[in-house]
Amino acid sequence: MTVLELKAVACTTTENAQTFLPYLNDTFDRFNILTPCRQICFMAQVSHESGGLFYTEELASGAAYEGRAGLGNIHPGDGVKYKGRGLIQITGRANYKLLSDALEQDFISNPTLLGGKNIKQCTPDQLKYAALSAGWFWTKANLNAIADKINLLQPIDEGANLEYFKAITKRINGGFNGLEDRLHRFIQGYLSMKTNQTPSQTTAS
Repeated sequence: MTVLELKAVACTTTENAQTFLPYLNDTFDRFNILTPCRQICFMAQVSHESGGLFYTEELASGAAYEGRAGLGNIHPGDGVKYKGRGLIQITGRANYKLLSDALEQDFISNPTLLGGKNIKQCTPDQLKYAALSAGWFWTKANLNAIADKINLLQPIDEGANLEYFKAITKRINGGFNGLEDRLHRFIQGYLSMKTNQTPSQTTAS
């Protein structure tokens, strides 16, 4: 993915796209997000969750997650400590532990390694893990398989394509919050990629 393509799909600034591009390209390689359709789907979702590659930590305090056993928050203070971080908002002690095992980093002891408020306040390591954590979640949810069903030669916002895109959204969001914005980002990303690739290269089959 190029800076221009990333800027388009993320609906972000050139500066933000340039900052995150190397970390995202590493994420694509590590988690096999390599076809145009996989990358556009991934970035449409991730850029919505992060406010255009800006936020790497949710704005709320995390207190609402306190005592949520389903998230693994079994100790006092876990809700705030393990609030949503990374480009796709990894949340809860249990997910931080799974991510720690997968990436071989101790996010339990150092949860802010996943993100430092926003792109302006992140260290290079925080940017790296903000991106990698999103790729890990994407793979854990088996979203490449759904993205592969989308036909880039058909509109994304109708028919089977829309149902596949909604399925991806639901696995990430738990519902369909921000669906229109996510679709908009997908369309912008596709149009940008289309200017540089032939239809056969942008087909997800």
